[in-house]
Amino acid sequence: MTEVLYTHGRFYSAADPRATAMLVRDGRIAWLGDSADTPAADRTVDLDNGLVTPAFVDAHVHTTDTGLAVDGLELSGVRSAQELLAAVDRFAATRTESSIVHGHGWDESTWADQTVPSAAELDRAAGGRRVYLSQASVHSALASPALLAAAGLPTGESLVKEADHHAVRALALNDLTPEQRTTAQRAALAKAASLGIAAVHECGGPGTSSEADLTSVLKLSGQGLPQVFGYWGELGGALKAKELGAVGAAGDLYADGALGSSTASVREPFKTGGCGEAFVSVEQAAEHLLDCITVGVQGGFHAIGDAAIETVLEGFALAAKSVGVDAVRAGRHRVEHVELIDKAMIARMVEFGVIGSVQPVFDALWGGPDRMYAQRLGVERAMASNPIGAMHATGVQLAFGSDSPVTALDPWAVVVAAAAPRNPVYRMSVRAAFAASTRGGWKAALVDHAGVLAPGQSASFAVWDTPGGVREGLPALLPDVDGAAPERPICRRTVGHGETIYEA
Repeated sequence: MTEVLYTHGRFYSAADPRATAMLVRDGRIAWLGDSADTPAADRTVDLDNGLVTPAFVDAHVHTTDTGLAVDGLELSGVRSAQELLAAVDRFAATRTESSIVHGHGWDESTWADQTVPSAAELDRAAGGRRVYLSQASVHSALASPALLAAAGLPTGESLVKEADHHAVRALALNDLTPEQRTTAQRAALAKAASLGIAAVHECGGPGTSSEADLTSVLKLSGQGLPQVFGYWGELGGALKAKELGAVGAAGDLYADGALGSSTASVREPFKTGGCGEAFVSVEQAAEHLLDCITVGVQGGFHAIGDAAIETVLEGFALAAKSVGVDAVRAGRHRVEHVELIDKAMIARMVEFGVIGSVQPVFDALWGGPDRMYAQRLGVERAMASNPIGAMHATGVQLAFGSDSPVTALDPWAVVVAAAAPRNPVYRMSVRAAFAASTRGGWKAALVDHAGVLAPGQSASFAVWDTPGGVREGLPALLPDVDGAAPERPICRRTVGHGETIYEA
């Protein structure tokens, strides 16, 4: 039995709002109270007035891609095809001739001329090296002729989407050695820990990653790094998910594509035409959920467009007709992203106990009247997207994440985006947004004893410097009455289940 006493801190705890000390025993919180009345312990850590909060959970990540981006080609800042090609040229010069040039983050919706470079132009810029550049949504990519040919695809056009993208992506990721993959995963998890994140939900599956990739990152879980909850997104894959050590056959089980690539399944056409792509029927969704219930794992889907979300929820209803609503609710199944959803569908999520695993920074980056959503959907539909505050107010259980590397690992930015969305109608309190970023993530992974600072709960917490001050017990995040934005908190220490996984 190991006991560690943390003293002289400020604790964000409903159990004892005035607490300045906490005793941790064998990974659980054993006591909260005043630093003047502390019990004995094996070791004492002076927090020097740091703010202690529950640690964050990122409820949707792609660990290998995130780690590759740490040492890869970052393209979120390019604003034209010419800038992208110049960045590829500079980066390729630092790589061996045999290595694939991995890049991520380009977003043509931010370009004045949204024409992407050709495959031949990519080939020249990379000096003949194979190139894989995932778009911000990771539902499309630019690929060089050699990589396209290896996937059995035409080599003239560089842009690939959905099934073709999955084929190219698999080749690019399979080119990594096991050592390179593990190095990338460690880098991503270490970065997460440095940001106060004690757990992540890894979303893998066919077209997204591989079984080897998932099992590799699961082996790192808790090894001085954040805990990893695995999800395997494959229809009929409940038993496989269980065998792989995953929590569920959920996550990136694609019911549709993405808004950025105009492949989300939508009721009304995109501004550029078409209603996207649908990959799951009502009957398939129901069969998958029943399979998950039988095997005893969580089920779920990736669903972004309103048509896809409606299909998935009809699947929930069909499954409920077979086993009853209570049996469906007991599974605590989840849907990822949930970007175009109306009141009726929100009500159905509540009815079936569906967890909404959502990414508030999507709205911050692409929402509003003049960004990518408006370009794809029109202003009215864009302003109705990502109604996260409405989902919270209606009673949907929420878990917040980044979908890294789609958006950066930055949990405080997630809280800010939810509390101050592009459409002010969907505001929620900072406290509620923080809860969805902490306890919500644990509960979405079926862990009910973590996410709050109280005796008996997991000792998973972060210690912060708060140069911007504190409001209602949490770091000040939103601008004050004069419009001045406070400085962001700085992570000093992250503890997962009693083990320090990061210390500044």
